[in-house]
Amino acid sequence: MINMNIKALRIQHQLTQEEVAERLNVSRQVIAKWEKGDSTPDIQYCMELAKLYNVTLDNLVRFKQQENGFGVPPKGKHFFGTATLGERGQIVIPKKARELFQLNPGDTLIILGDEERGLAIVPEQMLSSFFNMVNLNFKQEEDK
Repeated sequence: MINMNIKALRIQHQLTQEEVAERLNVSRQVIAKWEKGDSTPDIQYCMELAKLYNVTLDNLVRFKQQENGFGVPPKGKHFFGTATLGERGQIVIPKKARELFQLNPGDTLIILGDEERGLAIVPEQMLSSFFNMVNLNFKQEEDK
């Protein structure tokens, strides 16, 4: 799996094997062997590759593009799958998303919309914290 991810990320970032080799201080042949699956980078090189491509180490090593239908996501970005809209507009947020964002039954979610970009679902406490921070900064500026 890692060999396909290394190659796909290199191509996605429009880098040659030589450029990646130079950044990691290895030969182009080493990069070619990693991409073919003839050898595997050690943990230090895996960490450097993850940093170079801004992906998690776990995704660099384990992500399965064939199963997910898209490339390795950038660090902090997630694709949780799809949800079907019910007759009354209800959706079920995938379990992995609920766990990651610590969403629980009864939590208030704010639905934001942009006609060009689509919908966003934001937990109320997160948006409230953001507005409180903006308000505090605004008041500090006024006091100066």
